[in-house]
Amino acid sequence: MRGLRDKVVVIAGGGSGIGAATARRLAEEDARVVIGDLSANAARSVARSIESAGGRATGLAFNVRDTASVARLMQVAMDAFGRLDALHVNAADMGAIREDPDAAEISFELFDRTIAVNLRGHLLCTQQALPHLLRSAGCAIVYTTSESAYIGEPTRVAYAMSKSGLNALMRHVASRWGRHGLRANAVAPGLTLTEEVDRSLDPELRDKSLAEVHSTRLVSPQDVAATVAFLLSDDAASINGQVISVDGGRTMRA
Repeated sequence: MRGLRDKVVVIAGGGSGIGAATARRLAEEDARVVIGDLSANAARSVARSIESAGGRATGLAFNVRDTASVARLMQVAMDAFGRLDALHVNAADMGAIREDPDAAEISFELFDRTIAVNLRGHLLCTQQALPHLLRSAGCAIVYTTSESAYIGEPTRVAYAMSKSGLNALMRHVASRWGRHGLRANAVAPGLTLTEEVDRSLDPELRDKSLAEVHSTRLVSPQDVAATVAFLLSDDAASINGQVISVDGGRTMRA
């Protein structure tokens, strides 16, 4: 892909799954990667794996709900590499997703917890990154959203609402700063076979999910990572304000 060599990219939520796959893919494209994760060990492990393969990366603890932590993540990129060219916001509270019921049953504690990560946290990352990004030519943000934002599930009400809001944030950023050289897009994965999901997924649910896609297999983290890398690259220079589905054709929409 064009335009990723030596670009400095922060992965906010890159210690495992889609974020880790994205960090590795960007490093393969010769980008310099700063990985933040709630687990410092996980972030550093991904960074070490990139460095052992000849790439350039650093990993650190990061909490998307804490302003100082988010600011530090962006500053580490500046201190380590001198600039910030791109941001992938991929933070999620997986525990909240698993507990998320319907609108009649959800507690406001769980709702607020979900919003704190998926909306407030993503806005916080955006705010802290913007001053650095806007000093870089051809900068970009990619948010990880979800098909849940538009398919109308009978459960996971807080998750769906938060992801719909995240899509609105993305389009706001694209509209507000597009003429300043900043592109913003989102990637919407379907069920993705991260290592954790692949280990724990019920066989019946796996079969049901495969039957719902128009593909020969379910989505891998590497599939999503490839899309994020493309959206951050110069090859996507004219793509702005879009949600790109990576779901094996489960959803087909204009």
